Amino acid sequence: MKRKLLLALVATATVATAHAQVKVEDAIKWRQSAYATMGWSMGRIKANLDGTYNKDEVVKAANVIQAIANSGMGALYVPGSDKGKGWAETRVKPELFTDGAKVGKLAGDFNQAANELAKVAASGDAAAVKTAFGKVGGSCKACHDDYRKDNK
Repeated sequence: MKRKLLLALVATATVATAHAQVKVEDAIKWRQSAYATMGWSMGRIKANLDGTYNKDEVVKAANVIQAIANSGMGALYVPGSDKGKGWAETRVKPELFTDGAKVGKLAGDFNQAANELAKVAASGDAAAVKTAFGKVGGSCKACHDDYRKDNK
């Protein structure tokens, strides 16, 4: 419990600092870039699961996903960044900024899944990677379902 409280305090301080320093357009660009990099890494893992499995490639991609998941990207959701343009128009719904407890749980689930994926990728067990990969994808989908505008 103390660890969770400490993590919450650190996250709050980080977000408060970032809010004072980050322009809305930059925050949107940076998070879009990170999500694009995660998407590319997810594609690399899927290609290995569907084709010839290369442990080294999977480990590299899983480590990228883990690093981004644990990077503190929540700080890039600055006030007003539910509207605006980074590389493209943002697709985040305003509810992401008001559903703190639910968003926190989804983010925690994603971090946990990304950490597990990196751990099992290092083992080289393709079946375990497939399971962990599915959990990461599920955690992404859970957030997208509630907090991402349609691509239309």
